Amino acid sequence: MKKIVVEGIPAVLWGEPSDRIYIYVHGKQGYKEYAEAFAKVAEEKGYQTLSFDLPKHGERKEAPEPCAIWQGIKDLEKIAAFTFGKWTEVNLFACSIGAFFALHAYPDKPFKKCLLQSPIIDMPWLIRQMMLWFDVSEARLEQEKKVATPFETLDWDYYQYVLQHPINKWPFPTEILYAGKDNLQPVEVMNNFATRFGSGLTVSPNSEHPFMGPEDADIVGEWLTKAI
Repeated sequence: MKKIVVEGIPAVLWGEPSDRIYIYVHGKQGYKEYAEAFAKVAEEKGYQTLSFDLPKHGERKEAPEPCAIWQGIKDLEKIAAFTFGKWTEVNLFACSIGAFFALHAYPDKPFKKCLLQSPIIDMPWLIRQMMLWFDVSEARLEQEKKVATPFETLDWDYYQYVLQHPINKWPFPTEILYAGKDNLQPVEVMNNFATRFGSGLTVSPNSEHPFMGPEDADIVGEWLTKAI
């Protein structure tokens, strides 16, 4: 692994030199070093991996930028500009909220292949679920603009943005790994996305969203070995 900085973003370049690479986008509470297990599998198949810290994560934990859709898109665009300028073939792995950012930032990038693990695809659905979980009405959110919850701060402007910017384009060969016990996105959302964009969908019935259970490392590893 080689630590680098891309347009001010702390990053790690993994693997022996190759003309093929994966951009790795971690999820909430992750950081760039989370890519280690992925990078080992990717290197065995002839790929390098570039991982980086999202705002409020890893080396950017104290940075002023928010981990929100607007900043996420800016950061991912910087990473893409760096990567597509240096590698012949660029692929994508993205997890959870990182996948949500990627789906908004990258619909026009020429990826060869994309892998999405526990992707957040329907953010409006998730925000409405959080409203239900913490008894926050839409009227209250509109009035107060921001409402803190034990899970995440609900933000009216964010909610309006994602309502107005649905995912309408994703033209790449894509494989999805979904947890059957994921409480952040229903399986119907995954099925609809897979059908609409021709993606492959693997469901792990007993896994939860983070894939952190005792058997999940093997499940993810097996999926990656087939999908990369």
